[in-house]
Formats: sequence, C-alpha cells, structure tokens
Amino acid sequence: MALKSKHNVEPMFSMSSMTDIIFLLLIFFMLTSSFITPSGLPVNLPTSKASTVELQKVSVTITENLEYYVGDKKVSKAMLEAELRNRLTGKEGAVVLHVDKAVPTEQFVYVAGIATSLEAKVSIATMPE
Repeated sequence: MALKSKHNVEPMFSMSSMTDIIFLLLIFFMLTSSFITPSGLPVNLPTSKASTVELQKVSVTITENLEYYVGDKKVSKAMLEAELRNRLTGKEGAVVLHVDKAVPTEQFVYVAGIATSLEAKVSIATMPE
C-alpha cells in the first residue's frame, strides 16, 4: 500500500523577501551617509564652535602658498573669476571656501567678493573644535 502525503514541501527557498530587505538597507545607508565632498587638497582649516553641513556645489581652495584651486583644478588668480563663472552657470550658486589658517583675510575676501558678484552663496569650511 502506497501512502502519500497531501502536503508537499517545496525544497526551493524564495529570495524575493531577502532582496527587498537588502534594497531597503541600501537606501537607508545612502540616505544617512554624509553628503560632504571632501577636499583632496592638504589645507589646514580653521576651527569653529558652530559648524553646519552645506551641500557643496563649487569648492574653492586657497593653500598656504596662495595657490588657487577650483575643485581639483589649479587656476591663477586672474583666471579665478572666469572659472567660477563657468562652474556656476545654470546651478544654484553655492561656493564653499577651503582656506588655510595662514592665508591673509584679504585673499578669501577677494574670492568671496567674486562669488557674491556672481550671485552665489558663500560659506567657509571649518573643522569642529
């Protein structure tokens, strides 16, 4: 006499619920990660008590030797305004200044003046205390 079970168990495992969980975790980590683009140039930033996070559109770096970089591209002081004008067209203007501690104030005021004349928001990057 051949007895058969009415309930057959499938030996296959459904991975659809596992992929849903993986995608949810991926989205969670993408949303909670930092939106700050680190500057790859070695600059000794000043410290500040109040430090806020700003979404960076255009980065301008002034090194201790008074070298100017827009993003990672080295530009001369005379070509700085033209480079900023090219980078700020069609975007919300936001310029983040990465200025070394040893740079005189007039140098980053000069860059901030160019950025405000191009109707861009200007902020100075600092390190928290």
